[in-house]
Amino acid sequence: MGMDVEYLKKCMGKCLTEGLIEVADRQPVDPINFLAYWIKNYKEKTNEEEKRKTEKEWLEWERKEVVAELEKNEKLKKEELLILTKYEEQEEYVPVKGDHVIGIVTAKTGDIFKVDVGGSEQASLSYLAFEGATKRNRPNVQVGDLIYGQFIVANKDMEPEMVCIDSSGRANGMGIIGQDGFLFKVSLGLIRKLLAPDCEIIQDLGQLYPFELVLGMNGRIWVKAKTVQQTLILANVLEACEHMTAEQRKQAVNKLLEN
Repeated sequence: MGMDVEYLKKCMGKCLTEGLIEVADRQPVDPINFLAYWIKNYKEKTNEEEKRKTEKEWLEWERKEVVAELEKNEKLKKEELLILTKYEEQEEYVPVKGDHVIGIVTAKTGDIFKVDVGGSEQASLSYLAFEGATKRNRPNVQVGDLIYGQFIVANKDMEPEMVCIDSSGRANGMGIIGQDGFLFKVSLGLIRKLLAPDCEIIQDLGQLYPFELVLGMNGRIWVKAKTVQQTLILANVLEACEHMTAEQRKQAVNKLLEN
């Protein structure tokens, strides 16, 4: 008997207590039917509340899972970006046929110039690889000169070879670069961004001063503005773009424009 009482108290105690209180309070004509109907409604209400509670708990759990997944994805993106940035900063340029690069003449051996292109091996450049060059009309190239040219030979089994003419024998912007500009190096990733069509970085810098710019696929940049100060400002902004968002870059340019 004791166990049956405990069972009733555990499973129906609250319901019966509240139902009997309701019967005593309302004093219906048919208290038994009233209590039965009240218990039925109580059960339906309890089921609905439990359902809403379960749904709320499920939604909260699902929300936390979504937030956790978003945070995880964001963390992974940041880690990937950090790895990519470090990789690009440390990446050594590997010559590719057709790439336009900025080189530094390091030596002259016979009719061939040796050019440092920032890779593991120097490139060769013939004196005939300039527009209008002949045996009698040799280009005035000196050790230390900056050269903008393209690779016509670039593979692991042969020494890289550069030229400063296109397939029609025209310079087409290639050749010796002026000495009064400023040369610096950035990551290969930034160079790819700067060489993209309609690059916003170049457009933003164009608001500051008129300038000349040469971009090498080997990560070298040569820039020249009207004054040394303007040239250095442009170089600093270009270097800083490596770690700036588009909004931060625009704010920096606007600040320079105000000054």
